[in-house]
Amino acid sequence: MNFTPLLNTKEYEFLRTNPRLGSRIMLLGVSGSYGYGTNREGSDIDFRGVVLNLPSDLIGLTSFEQYEDTATDTVIYSFNKLVSLLLNCNPNTIEILGLDEEQYVIKTPVGQELLDHRQLFLSKRAAASFGHYADAQLRRLQNAIARDTLPQPSREEHILKSVNHALEDYNRRQKEVYKTDAKLYIDKAETEGLETEIFLDADFRRFPLRRYNDLMNTLNSVVRDYDRIGKRNHKKDDNHLNKHAMHLVRLFMMGIDILADGEIRTHRPESDLKLLISIRNGDYMREGILTPAFYEIVSDYERRFHEAEKNSFLPDNPDMEAVAAFVESINRRVVTGEIG
Repeated sequence: MNFTPLLNTKEYEFLRTNPRLGSRIMLLGVSGSYGYGTNREGSDIDFRGVVLNLPSDLIGLTSFEQYEDTATDTVIYSFNKLVSLLLNCNPNTIEILGLDEEQYVIKTPVGQELLDHRQLFLSKRAAASFGHYADAQLRRLQNAIARDTLPQPSREEHILKSVNHALEDYNRRQKEVYKTDAKLYIDKAETEGLETEIFLDADFRRFPLRRYNDLMNTLNSVVRDYDRIGKRNHKKDDNHLNKHAMHLVRLFMMGIDILADGEIRTHRPESDLKLLISIRNGDYMREGILTPAFYEIVSDYERRFHEAEKNSFLPDNPDMEAVAAFVESINRRVVTGEIG
């Protein structure tokens, strides 16, 4: 499908007339189901992109992070905001750099520069942003479906797995001196109303208080997310659950691509699409419950993902000096008027 003619319609007039956008847009591409290849009749058309900051954003008093048009579900990030998200391999933004050529409706020379430098943003942080995020979402999905029947100790096991992933990612992002050997485990609960709960053993010495608070906030945020899910009093419809389940598997697929091959593949190959569309169509849902076959598929992808993480040739973290040089190169030309 050719999406470019849409840009000339009245619905997308904001792309041409908004002073923040227009010729300043570096990249704009199709997103969502059309971006992944999982679209079907009635699927919405979403766009995601990136725009150059204004000189006043860089050396003046203005600021800008992103532009959203809810009517068309279009989100366009400022270049500096996008870079901050790409550094953590954020799934919703890294996919902008992995579209097929024909899926870009706007691509300027400076946008091509960004694509040419996409490898700068690939690191083992993808393990947290793709694999661990997908894993946590799977547990939440399972809880959302079976929260009335899932025993609290089993639910606590799910939470422990996600919290351990969060701790691993926290340590990965720290300098060696600030890494912690904290141990998380489950034991008989001391909190009223719980049978079992997660405990923390750690020995902190000369650990900066602000870093300690950051660590605790990271771990507590996972627990809070689960607690919010557990208190929900409405059921999601099967179509929404099927779509959510499909995206969990897709996240594993994309994470494996990045960790094992160092490639961003947003539009999934036909071999992947057959499975993804089958999940979305409800082939793995029976009476509002995901079937054992679905969990077998997820377990296989989890295994493959962790194998890819273990053997990944990617660095633990991005080369910040190289990223800084690239960002400075773009923004220097914006300030001098060479581009934009």
